Amino acid sequence: MSMDLVKAITLCEVGPRDGLQNEKKLLTAEEKLALIEGSTDAGLPVIEVGSFVSPKAVPQMADTDEVFRKLRRKDGVEYRALIANLKGVERAVACGCKKVKLNVSASKAHNLANLNRTPAESVAGFRACVDAARDAQIAISGSISMAFGSPWDREISLKDVQEIVDAYLAVGITEISLSDASGQAYPTQVYDICAEMRRAYPHVTWWLHFHNTRGLGIANILAGMQAGFTRFDTAFAGVGGCPFVPGAAGNVSTEDVLHMCDEMGVTTGVNLDAAMEVSRHLVEILAHSTDSYLLRAGKSKDLIRELPTGQLKRQ
Repeated sequence: MSMDLVKAITLCEVGPRDGLQNEKKLLTAEEKLALIEGSTDAGLPVIEVGSFVSPKAVPQMADTDEVFRKLRRKDGVEYRALIANLKGVERAVACGCKKVKLNVSASKAHNLANLNRTPAESVAGFRACVDAARDAQIAISGSISMAFGSPWDREISLKDVQEIVDAYLAVGITEISLSDASGQAYPTQVYDICAEMRRAYPHVTWWLHFHNTRGLGIANILAGMQAGFTRFDTAFAGVGGCPFVPGAAGNVSTEDVLHMCDEMGVTTGVNLDAAMEVSRHLVEILAHSTDSYLLRAGKSKDLIRELPTGQLKRQ
């Protein structure tokens, strides 16, 4: 019996931002540019270049403005950055960034403790960012971190997540990412939530973002595909984590998702071997292993297909 899957998906390479922000080693702008441009040459259609946030809070992203100014942009590729406030929009305008993304935590306990606001109230305060971005002809999207659970609340109700979605729609944001920043999601939960979101909000452009804290990241992507979602964030070599979420591990690796899709006949438009070269280069720079099954196997796509059953596994 064949699985009920979408025929094609779009990947956003979030390694330059969500991957590198958790690394102790600070890459140079030139090293970041080589990774970004290598990813677009491999066919990645969306790149999260960095974030316009306080360099004191996230020093790994302090040079995002410089990276945008020096970037060799490829036609048809969307280059986006994460922002936290109106200052982020202003920085995007100054360096030529044409797409920004806002974020709010789905955890009421976390949000109230830090901002004295509910997540929906925080999103309502984003209106100034939305207006400024549109005045500058910059596209804007939103994300909801810990939409599948959080260390502070354990469970996040679907009603709470939908309240945040409604708040985003109220300020004019119709592209929304559901993010499992803490890595607590599991496949049946992902399927149920995604199916309901598609039913309740058919006009929203949805993204999914998973961390591999409990080893279920790629299974959750598959569950999202079964629910009809077609846009997913991944990170080269599976690097990442979140400095603000206790215990959060890396993102789902780009090459592992590409391999899965290639084997299942799901179109991505990305060359797996070229993407793996980018990941290998990053591992050389970081000088430590990462959460990528294919890199640990050390094989290209063609060699993987020749392996007897059971040989492709983590060492």
